[in-house]
Amino acid sequence: MSTVPTTCDLLIHSGDVIDGTGVARAHLDVAVTGDRIVAVGDHLDLRIDATSKIDASGLIVAPGFIDAHTHDDRAVLSGPDMTPKVSQGVTSVVTGNCGASLAPFAGREPPPPMNLLGDASWYRFPTMREYMEAVEASPPALNLAPLVGHTALRAATMDDVYRAATAAEIARMETLLDEALEAGCIGMSTGLAYPPAVEAPTDEVVTLASRLGARGGIYATHMRDEGTGILDSVRETLEIGERAGVPVVISHHKCSGRESWGLSRETLATIAHARAKQSVNLDVYPYVASSTVLLVDWIAGAERVLVTWSASHPELNGRDFEGIRAEWGCSVEEAVERLSPAGAIYFKMDEEDLQRILRFQDAMIGSDGLPHDTFPHPRLWGTFPRVLGHYCRELGLFPLEEAVHRMTGVTARVFGLTGRGTIRTGGLADIVLFDPDRITDEADFSAPTRQARGIYQVIVNGKQVWRGGEWTGARPGRILRREQAED
Repeated sequence: MSTVPTTCDLLIHSGDVIDGTGVARAHLDVAVTGDRIVAVGDHLDLRIDATSKIDASGLIVAPGFIDAHTHDDRAVLSGPDMTPKVSQGVTSVVTGNCGASLAPFAGREPPPPMNLLGDASWYRFPTMREYMEAVEASPPALNLAPLVGHTALRAATMDDVYRAATAAEIARMETLLDEALEAGCIGMSTGLAYPPAVEAPTDEVVTLASRLGARGGIYATHMRDEGTGILDSVRETLEIGERAGVPVVISHHKCSGRESWGLSRETLATIAHARAKQSVNLDVYPYVASSTVLLVDWIAGAERVLVTWSASHPELNGRDFEGIRAEWGCSVEEAVERLSPAGAIYFKMDEEDLQRILRFQDAMIGSDGLPHDTFPHPRLWGTFPRVLGHYCRELGLFPLEEAVHRMTGVTARVFGLTGRGTIRTGGLADIVLFDPDRITDEADFSAPTRQARGIYQVIVNGKQVWRGGEWTGARPGRILRREQAED
């Protein structure tokens, strides 16, 4: 049994602790000194002299939420306050998803979807180490755990990314991947559904993913097909993980397009069966619309399409694509060409599939938010409060303890973020305080940047970063390198 200290920097008292492990909440106090939780117990306010105290009466005290799927690589540099995330209780983000990372790539315009992170002026990091050094020189308000993107590796080594890589090009990618892993990346992601990677054969991905195993890295993937071919894509993903000997994360699992609705029954059964012999996990966001670059092929089958940004026609941001096309009196192809480069929201999923995936055992929560869209998908600002408010409290899909577990302890375990994701003595002090009766998302498709309700305080590495509905100015975030994970 650990000894209770006599003093601490911060004492959170009179709240109900949901510790991130999935067990029932308990009325406990939490003491923090420096960046560590130094005690969790009853009536610590009577036993410990604290420099600062927070009265958490009526609130839940939980581990800070870990966003399992983000595109915040540039945001941590351009907007280090990270208000869209800390305002909803997020204290750590996994970056570099869907094959798109801000490094290693420099000196040229990035191909889509890498341009979701910025133009050539932001792609100035030839190595992942240089990117990490830039983040550490000007740290954000929260932590980031970087993946290196397969598409970024391709763009950095190939003269034409719209074909299979040669053996020599794969060898150069391996060198860059090794450098990224040595710098501290937690794994590699792919965006096999996008044109710059769709021609990459399975063997290319397996060769690269095989480099991850020796360093404890993870393989996360935006699969080749999330529509009618989704079962084949799940099988390919499982094959890559098995052949490469690495843990797999299926990104933003969904069944996209009316013809694929209901296939989640089969995909989830396949994943559950595979878990008997390999490590496979998934993340999901709580919306029936996706968002990415504007592509002709992705418009087909969408119930509705919203333009989130357009470099050539910024005055049309937030407008319905069909309305724009009708005004112009042109074809879908011509409208996309005139708007591009551009981004869009695609309404293509079914609520029953979404709820089935949300209920799946240990399904993690990832926002997949796009922070640089002019008119973003509301998931950027609302994902975690939406799960806790709408799906947990209002619809009763799962208990609050399970919801928190999926946002914290599970994600920390899957991505190897030891020392985080739970409220425990000796753990790192990433903590959120929220009102379980009030927490809800306010962002929607007409007003996507409205701040969520019910988040009272957010603490990162022992420092208060969100209080009273605003950023405190603190920037205690760190890069969570796998080899430097803390117990």
